Amino acid sequence: MKSETPQDLLPQVITRRGILRGLGLSLAAIPLGRLLIACGGGETDGVPGDTDAGTTEPGVWATGGTAAMTAAASYPDPFAAGIGTVCNLTCESTLGPCYATTVERKDISEGHDGLPVRLAFLVVDETCKPIPGATVDIWHAAPEGLYSGEDASDFCTSGDAVARAGRWFRGVQTTDANGRADFDTCFPGWYSSRTVHIHFTVRINGSEFVTSQLFFDDTLNDDIINHQPLYNARGARDTTNANDNVVSAESVGNYLFTTQRLADGAMLAAKTLVIRSSLANAQCSIPGGGGGGGGGPPPGGDGGMGPPPGRDGGLGGPPPGFDAGMP
Repeated sequence: MKSETPQDLLPQVITRRGILRGLGLSLAAIPLGRLLIACGGGETDGVPGDTDAGTTEPGVWATGGTAAMTAAASYPDPFAAGIGTVCNLTCESTLGPCYATTVERKDISEGHDGLPVRLAFLVVDETCKPIPGATVDIWHAAPEGLYSGEDASDFCTSGDAVARAGRWFRGVQTTDANGRADFDTCFPGWYSSRTVHIHFTVRINGSEFVTSQLFFDDTLNDDIINHQPLYNARGARDTTNANDNVVSAESVGNYLFTTQRLADGAMLAAKTLVIRSSLANAQCSIPGGGGGGGGGPPPGGDGGMGPPPGRDGGLGGPPPGFDAGMP
Protein backbone atom coordinates (compact mmCIF):
# COMPACT_ATOMS: atom_id res chain seq x y z
CA MET A 1 0.00 0.00 0.00
CA LYS A 2 1.06 3.63 -0.32
CA SER A 3 3.06 5.39 2.32
CA GLU A 4 2.30 8.89 3.58
CA THR A 5 2.72 11.46 0.83
CA PRO A 6 5.95 13.42 1.44
CA GLN A 7 5.90 17.20 1.47
CA ASP A 8 7.48 17.34 -1.95
CA LEU A 9 4.43 15.53 -3.34
CA LEU A 10 1.98 18.21 -2.22
CA PRO A 11 0.18 19.56 -5.29
CA GLN A 12 1.73 22.26 -7.41
CA VAL A 13 -1.26 24.40 -8.30
CA ILE A 14 -1.16 26.37 -11.55
CA THR A 15 -3.71 28.79 -12.91
CA ARG A 16 -5.90 28.49 -15.98
CA ARG A 17 -3.76 31.05 -17.82
CA GLY A 18 -0.85 28.65 -17.88
CA ILE A 19 -2.91 25.75 -19.22
CA LEU A 20 -2.82 24.42 -22.77
CA ARG A 21 -6.44 24.28 -23.69
CA GLY A 22 -8.34 22.28 -26.10
CA LEU A 23 -8.06 18.93 -27.73
CA GLY A 24 -11.40 18.24 -29.41
CA LEU A 25 -12.20 14.72 -30.50
CA SER A 26 -15.77 13.43 -30.82
CA LEU A 27 -18.00 11.80 -28.21
CA ALA A 28 -21.03 10.04 -27.10
CA ALA A 29 -23.94 8.87 -24.95
CA ILE A 30 -25.08 5.88 -22.73
CA PRO A 31 -27.49 3.74 -20.68
CA LEU A 32 -27.34 3.53 -16.94
CA GLY A 33 -26.56 0.65 -14.60
CA ARG A 34 -27.15 -0.32 -11.00
CA LEU A 35 -26.69 2.42 -8.46
CA LEU A 36 -25.07 2.42 -5.06
CA ILE A 37 -25.45 4.37 -1.90
CA ALA A 38 -22.84 7.08 -1.34
CA CYS A 39 -21.84 6.42 2.27
CA GLY A 40 -20.88 2.98 3.48
CA GLY A 41 -21.86 1.09 0.32
CA GLY A 42 -24.90 -1.04 -0.34
CA GLU A 43 -27.04 -1.40 -3.42
CA THR A 44 -30.15 0.64 -4.15
CA ASP A 45 -32.38 1.50 -7.05
CA GLY A 46 -30.99 4.99 -7.36
CA VAL A 47 -30.76 8.37 -5.68
CA PRO A 48 -33.51 10.93 -5.10
CA GLY A 49 -34.64 12.41 -8.39
CA ASP A 50 -33.20 9.61 -10.57
CA THR A 51 -35.90 9.87 -13.22
CA ASP A 52 -33.94 10.45 -16.46
CA ALA A 53 -36.24 13.44 -16.95
CA GLY A 54 -35.69 15.63 -19.98
CA THR A 55 -34.32 13.03 -22.37
CA THR A 56 -36.30 11.48 -25.19
CA GLU A 57 -34.74 8.01 -25.25
CA PRO A 58 -33.87 5.80 -22.27
CA GLY A 59 -30.15 5.55 -21.73
CA VAL A 60 -29.15 8.28 -24.19
CA TRP A 61 -26.43 10.55 -22.85
CA ALA A 62 -25.03 13.85 -24.02
CA THR A 63 -21.94 14.11 -26.21
CA GLY A 64 -19.40 16.87 -26.74
CA GLY A 65 -17.74 17.18 -23.34
CA THR A 66 -18.60 19.67 -20.61
CA ALA A 67 -19.82 22.24 -23.16
CA ALA A 68 -22.94 20.06 -23.44
CA MET A 69 -23.83 20.64 -19.77
CA THR A 70 -26.56 23.17 -20.58
CA ALA A 71 -28.58 22.66 -17.39
CA ALA A 72 -25.64 22.68 -14.98
CA ALA A 73 -27.03 25.56 -12.90
CA SER A 74 -30.10 23.51 -11.98
CA TYR A 75 -28.53 20.11 -11.32
CA PRO A 76 -30.07 18.40 -8.28
CA ASP A 77 -28.27 18.04 -4.96
CA PRO A 78 -27.38 14.33 -4.70
CA PHE A 79 -26.91 14.72 -0.94
CA ALA A 80 -30.25 16.43 -0.26
CA ALA A 81 -31.76 13.32 1.35
CA GLY A 82 -28.87 13.13 3.83
CA ILE A 83 -26.20 10.48 4.32
CA GLY A 84 -27.45 8.84 7.49
CA THR A 85 -25.74 8.62 10.85
CA VAL A 86 -23.17 5.90 10.14
CA CYS A 87 -20.09 7.01 8.23
CA ASN A 88 -17.43 4.38 7.64
CA LEU A 89 -13.94 5.55 6.75
CA THR A 90 -12.98 5.81 3.11
CA CYS A 91 -9.98 3.50 3.01
CA GLU A 92 -6.60 4.03 1.39
CA SER A 93 -5.53 2.76 -2.01
CA THR A 94 -2.36 3.18 -4.04
CA LEU A 95 -1.46 6.63 -5.34
CA GLY A 96 -0.17 5.14 -8.57
CA PRO A 97 2.51 6.62 -10.83
CA CYS A 98 0.18 8.96 -12.74
CA TYR A 99 -0.11 11.82 -10.25
CA ALA A 100 1.22 15.09 -11.69
CA THR A 101 0.90 18.86 -11.27
CA THR A 102 -2.68 19.73 -10.44
CA VAL A 103 -4.77 22.78 -11.33
CA GLU A 104 -7.20 24.73 -9.16
CA ARG A 105 -10.41 24.65 -11.23
CA LYS A 106 -13.89 23.15 -11.39
CA ASP A 107 -13.94 22.20 -15.08
CA ILE A 108 -11.00 19.86 -15.57
CA SER A 109 -11.73 18.83 -19.16
CA GLU A 110 -9.81 21.55 -21.05
CA GLY A 111 -12.37 21.17 -23.82
CA HIS A 112 -11.67 17.47 -24.32
CA ASP A 113 -14.52 15.52 -25.88
CA GLY A 114 -16.34 12.84 -23.91
CA LEU A 115 -19.52 12.07 -22.02
CA PRO A 116 -20.04 15.07 -19.69
CA VAL A 117 -19.99 14.29 -15.97
CA ARG A 118 -20.59 16.39 -12.87
CA LEU A 119 -18.62 14.84 -10.00
CA ALA A 120 -20.08 15.80 -6.62
CA PHE A 121 -18.12 15.04 -3.44
CA LEU A 122 -19.22 15.45 0.17
CA VAL A 123 -16.35 15.32 2.68
CA VAL A 124 -17.30 14.36 6.25
CA ASP A 125 -15.62 12.86 9.33
CA GLU A 126 -16.48 9.60 11.10
CA THR A 127 -19.40 11.30 12.89
CA CYS A 128 -20.83 12.40 9.51
CA LYS A 129 -19.93 16.03 10.27
CA PRO A 130 -19.15 18.03 7.07
CA ILE A 131 -15.55 19.22 6.68
CA PRO A 132 -15.27 22.72 5.15
CA GLY A 133 -11.95 23.94 3.74
CA ALA A 134 -10.66 20.49 2.70
CA THR A 135 -9.07 20.18 -0.73
CA VAL A 136 -10.18 17.39 -3.04
CA ASP A 137 -7.55 16.65 -5.68
CA ILE A 138 -8.64 14.32 -8.52
CA TRP A 139 -7.06 12.85 -11.66
CA HIS A 140 -8.15 10.26 -14.20
CA ALA A 141 -7.55 8.97 -17.72
CA ALA A 142 -9.10 10.58 -20.80
CA PRO A 143 -11.69 8.66 -22.86
CA GLU A 144 -8.87 7.28 -25.02
CA GLY A 145 -7.18 5.81 -21.95
CA LEU A 146 -4.29 8.26 -21.51
CA TYR A 147 -3.34 10.50 -18.62
CA SER A 148 -2.00 14.00 -19.32
CA GLY A 149 1.06 16.03 -18.34
CA GLU A 150 4.71 16.22 -19.30
CA ASP A 151 5.59 15.55 -15.65
CA ALA A 152 3.60 12.30 -15.62
CA SER A 153 5.41 9.04 -16.30
CA ASP A 154 5.47 7.83 -19.90
CA PHE A 155 3.74 4.77 -18.44
CA CYS A 156 0.71 7.05 -18.01
CA THR A 157 0.88 9.11 -21.23
CA SER A 158 2.49 6.44 -23.44
CA GLY A 159 4.82 9.29 -24.44
CA ASP A 160 2.04 10.72 -26.61
CA ALA A 161 2.91 14.33 -27.50
CA VAL A 162 -0.67 15.61 -27.22
CA ALA A 163 -1.20 13.95 -23.84
CA ARG A 164 2.10 15.27 -22.52
CA ALA A 165 1.26 18.81 -23.67
CA GLY A 166 -2.17 18.80 -22.01
CA ARG A 167 -3.22 18.78 -18.39
CA TRP A 168 -6.74 17.53 -18.86
CA PHE A 169 -8.64 15.58 -16.22
CA ARG A 170 -6.62 16.92 -13.31
CA GLY A 171 -7.88 19.43 -10.79
CA VAL A 172 -8.36 20.47 -7.18
CA GLN A 173 -11.28 22.17 -5.42
CA THR A 174 -11.88 23.27 -1.82
CA THR A 175 -14.97 22.12 0.03
CA ASP A 176 -17.55 24.76 0.91
CA ALA A 177 -19.23 25.33 4.28
CA ASN A 178 -21.29 22.19 3.72
CA GLY A 179 -18.25 20.03 2.93
CA ARG A 180 -19.03 19.82 -0.79
CA ALA A 181 -16.76 20.13 -3.82
CA ASP A 182 -17.78 19.65 -7.47
CA PHE A 183 -15.92 19.04 -10.72
CA ASP A 184 -17.06 19.03 -14.35
CA THR A 185 -15.28 16.39 -16.41
CA CYS A 186 -15.83 13.55 -18.90
CA PHE A 187 -16.37 9.88 -18.22
CA PRO A 188 -12.95 8.20 -17.84
CA GLY A 189 -11.55 5.81 -20.40
CA TRP A 190 -10.11 2.38 -19.69
CA TYR A 191 -6.67 0.96 -20.20
CA SER A 192 -5.28 -2.56 -19.97
CA SER A 193 -5.19 -4.23 -16.53
CA ARG A 194 -7.37 -1.62 -14.77
CA THR A 195 -11.09 -1.16 -14.36
CA VAL A 196 -12.54 2.33 -14.97
CA HIS A 197 -11.52 4.52 -12.01
CA ILE A 198 -10.87 8.01 -10.66
CA HIS A 199 -8.04 8.85 -8.26
CA PHE A 200 -8.40 11.36 -5.42
CA THR A 201 -6.56 12.79 -2.43
CA VAL A 202 -8.20 14.76 0.38
CA ARG A 203 -6.01 17.20 2.29
CA ILE A 204 -6.62 19.61 5.17
CA ASN A 205 -4.15 22.48 5.59
CA GLY A 206 -1.80 20.70 3.20
CA SER A 207 -1.79 17.42 5.14
CA GLU A 208 -2.97 14.27 3.38
CA PHE A 209 -5.88 12.55 5.12
CA VAL A 210 -6.71 9.93 2.51
CA THR A 211 -5.60 8.93 -0.99
CA SER A 212 -7.76 6.40 -2.75
CA GLN A 213 -9.73 5.49 -5.88
CA LEU A 214 -13.40 5.42 -6.88
CA PHE A 215 -15.21 3.29 -9.47
CA PHE A 216 -18.37 3.01 -11.54
CA ASP A 217 -20.86 0.16 -11.74
CA ASP A 218 -19.80 -2.40 -14.36
CA THR A 219 -23.16 -2.37 -16.12
CA LEU A 220 -22.74 1.35 -16.69
CA ASN A 221 -19.11 0.91 -17.76
CA ASP A 222 -20.05 -1.73 -20.32
CA ASP A 223 -22.87 0.34 -21.79
CA ILE A 224 -20.57 3.31 -22.31
CA ILE A 225 -17.56 1.37 -23.56
CA ASN A 226 -19.54 -0.88 -25.87
CA HIS A 227 -22.05 1.56 -27.33
CA GLN A 228 -20.95 5.17 -27.12
CA PRO A 229 -18.93 6.94 -29.82
CA LEU A 230 -15.32 7.68 -28.88
CA TYR A 231 -15.48 5.03 -26.16
CA ASN A 232 -16.68 2.19 -28.38
CA ALA A 233 -13.95 2.74 -30.97
CA ARG A 234 -11.34 1.19 -28.67
CA GLY A 235 -12.69 -2.33 -28.33
CA ALA A 236 -13.69 -4.31 -25.26
CA ARG A 237 -11.83 -3.74 -22.01
CA ASP A 238 -9.89 -6.58 -20.42
CA THR A 239 -10.51 -5.71 -16.76
CA THR A 240 -13.69 -5.13 -14.76
CA ASN A 241 -14.55 -4.43 -11.13
CA ALA A 242 -14.60 -8.21 -10.64
CA ASN A 243 -10.95 -8.79 -11.57
CA ASP A 244 -9.16 -5.49 -10.98
CA ASN A 245 -5.64 -5.46 -9.50
CA VAL A 246 -6.24 -2.62 -7.03
CA VAL A 247 -9.68 -3.27 -5.51
CA SER A 248 -11.26 -6.62 -4.69
CA ALA A 249 -14.62 -7.64 -6.10
CA GLU A 250 -15.93 -8.00 -2.54
CA SER A 251 -15.06 -4.45 -1.49
CA VAL A 252 -15.59 -2.45 -4.69
CA GLY A 253 -19.25 -1.79 -3.82
CA ASN A 254 -18.15 0.60 -1.07
CA TYR A 255 -16.22 2.69 -3.59
CA LEU A 256 -18.76 3.09 -6.38
CA PHE A 257 -20.19 6.43 -7.42
CA THR A 258 -23.94 6.84 -7.24
CA THR A 259 -24.98 7.99 -10.72
CA GLN A 260 -27.96 9.43 -12.53
CA ARG A 261 -28.70 10.83 -15.97
CA LEU A 262 -29.69 14.51 -15.93
CA ALA A 263 -32.08 16.55 -18.04
CA ASP A 264 -29.35 17.68 -20.46
CA GLY A 265 -28.00 14.15 -20.85
CA ALA A 266 -24.99 14.68 -18.60
CA MET A 267 -24.15 12.26 -15.81
CA LEU A 268 -24.24 13.21 -12.13
CA ALA A 269 -21.83 11.02 -10.15
CA ALA A 270 -21.76 11.52 -6.39
CA LYS A 271 -19.77 10.11 -3.50
CA THR A 272 -19.41 10.83 0.22
CA LEU A 273 -15.77 10.72 1.34
CA VAL A 274 -15.34 9.91 5.03
CA ILE A 275 -12.00 11.02 6.43
CA ARG A 276 -10.36 10.70 9.82
CA SER A 277 -11.07 13.50 12.29
CA SER A 278 -7.36 13.41 13.20
CA LEU A 279 -4.20 12.15 11.50
CA ALA A 280 -3.47 10.36 14.78
CA ASN A 281 -6.39 8.04 14.11
CA ALA A 282 -5.71 4.77 12.32
CA GLN A 283 -6.40 4.55 8.58
CA CYS A 284 -7.76 1.51 6.77
CA SER A 285 -6.72 0.05 3.40
CA ILE A 286 -8.93 -1.11 0.53
CA PRO A 287 -8.74 -4.90 0.17
CA GLY A 288 -6.74 -5.36 -3.01
CA GLY A 289 -7.70 -7.36 -6.05
CA GLY A 290 -5.77 -10.23 -7.50
CA GLY A 291 -6.95 -10.20 -11.08
CA GLY A 292 -6.60 -7.81 -13.94
CA GLY A 293 -5.98 -8.39 -17.60
CA GLY A 294 -2.54 -8.94 -18.95
CA GLY A 295 -0.32 -6.02 -19.83
CA GLY A 296 0.07 -4.76 -23.34
CA PRO A 297 -2.36 -3.07 -25.70
CA PRO A 298 -6.09 -3.48 -24.98
CA PRO A 299 -8.00 -5.88 -27.22
CA GLY A 300 -9.04 -4.40 -30.54
CA GLY A 301 -6.03 -2.09 -30.66
CA ASP A 302 -5.65 1.35 -29.18
CA GLY A 303 -2.81 2.80 -31.16
CA GLY A 304 -0.25 1.81 -28.55
CA MET A 305 -2.12 3.47 -25.70
CA GLY A 306 -2.14 0.48 -23.35
CA PRO A 307 0.49 0.39 -20.60
CA PRO A 308 3.39 -1.97 -21.33
CA PRO A 309 3.58 -5.30 -19.47
CA GLY A 310 4.28 -5.24 -15.76
CA ARG A 311 2.99 -3.20 -12.86
CA ASP A 312 5.55 -0.47 -13.45
CA GLY A 313 5.07 -0.37 -17.20
CA GLY A 314 8.55 -1.77 -17.81
CA LEU A 315 10.11 1.50 -16.63
CA GLY A 316 11.94 0.02 -13.64
CA GLY A 317 9.54 1.72 -11.26
CA PRO A 318 7.66 5.03 -11.25
CA PRO A 319 9.28 8.45 -10.97
CA PRO A 320 10.79 9.47 -7.59
CA GLY A 321 8.15 10.31 -5.02
CA PHE A 322 5.44 8.15 -6.59
CA ASP A 323 4.00 4.90 -5.33
CA ALA A 324 4.89 1.85 -7.37
CA GLY A 325 1.33 0.54 -7.54
CA MET A 326 -0.91 0.49 -10.56
CA PRO A 327 -2.09 3.93 -11.74
